[in-house]
Amino acid sequence: MVDSTRMSVVRVGSSGITFGRRIAYRRTELGWTQLRLAAEVDRSEDWVSQVERDVQQVKDLTLLRRLASALGLQLDTLTELPQPAADRPRSRRRTSPSDTLTSTRAAEEDDVRRRPFMALAAAALFSPVVGQRSAHAEGTPLAGLEDLLLYGAARLPPPRYDPTAESVATSLLTSRREFKTARYDTLAKALPGRIIAAESVGTAERRARNIAELYNLATRLCIKIGDNNLVAITADRALTSARVGGDPLVVAEAHRMVSSSWRRQGSLTRATDIVVVAAGDLLTDTSAPEVKRLAAGGGLYATAAYTAAKTGDRTFAHALIREAAENATAASRTSGSADGVQGVTLHELSVHYELGDAGRAIELARTIDPTALPTAERQARFFTDVARAFDQWGKPEQCFRALLAAEQTAPQEMHRSAVRDLASGLLRHDRKLPGVRDFAVRTGVVLN
Repeated sequence: MVDSTRMSVVRVGSSGITFGRRIAYRRTELGWTQLRLAAEVDRSEDWVSQVERDVQQVKDLTLLRRLASALGLQLDTLTELPQPAADRPRSRRRTSPSDTLTSTRAAEEDDVRRRPFMALAAAALFSPVVGQRSAHAEGTPLAGLEDLLLYGAARLPPPRYDPTAESVATSLLTSRREFKTARYDTLAKALPGRIIAAESVGTAERRARNIAELYNLATRLCIKIGDNNLVAITADRALTSARVGGDPLVVAEAHRMVSSSWRRQGSLTRATDIVVVAAGDLLTDTSAPEVKRLAAGGGLYATAAYTAAKTGDRTFAHALIREAAENATAASRTSGSADGVQGVTLHELSVHYELGDAGRAIELARTIDPTALPTAERQARFFTDVARAFDQWGKPEQCFRALLAAEQTAPQEMHRSAVRDLASGLLRHDRKLPGVRDFAVRTGVVLN
């Protein structure tokens, strides 16, 4: 007699279709890889594999909505399908230390994503899992920004001097320079004080514009560090202040940050619409200089193209990146600066990667001179995208070389989640790639 307690706990309905099988079937129907679906829902490729094999249970409503949206399925259809029990035993295959660390890290990141924002203030009370970097531990660069968002200026050190219009303007320039040079820790520690200073100087409109610009930078910084919770809050603060300030260029940038927030939450269609509408509004607003409108419009369309590529809409993504290039090129002819064109080209590289066209991404990368890119942040982003394309193409050695180039350019870029994911994957090739384990230590994937 078979012991029923040892039978599979996956309950199959009369149709024989389980939750995992439905996900796998729809993904295959779309022609997507597991890696592509993982990118759509902001999870790991291993997580998708476990879901499709009915090993991983998915009960979080936000994540279910993200899956349904990405695959074009009705949420009710997914929730009615049988899933594995929460305590389903895992395979007893032997695992390597890197496998254990990777799965531990994925579980911790999933848990952090589910925490409501207000609970993050208590995160400093808990020690991080071995081998992991805690995004919210006490003493990390974002601690001051969290305190400012949660409690206002009361818990922050008082300013050392009385701010003036000149000092606030200087702090804006310094903040931009720190971001461009990838000095993220320095910027994160200084931003709260700079925001407080900006709140106390100038007219209401001037204060609002300065605050919006600083929160726009704060959002970009949080994206780099990988804090989705703070991305949403800082983007909202930026847009609220930008509307009061009334500068159409600052408003457009704030909409771009809001779009990034929606994208990181899995609302890809909405995220695309936000920047497309913002670009149309900006390009018709004659209160801003035309060359600046064209340059900013190119950036907005490039962001929209990247997001559309994540949805798998190849036609729309390519149309948007062409529109971005046309605007950036027009701005370049007037200003004489290639900055906007370079930015669009880097977004096109990401578009090819997101659409699964690693070969096209590498072909485009070979036309780019990274030494001509104007900032360390942009150079590191280029090398990281090249690494992702080589990884997608199944070329670990070239992927590792690109990551080392990114590290040399901007060491603080190495703590981005995309880089840590690549480092985790490269650990499988430890014996063939001398130095990869040391690199994984430097990125925070494993302990020394």
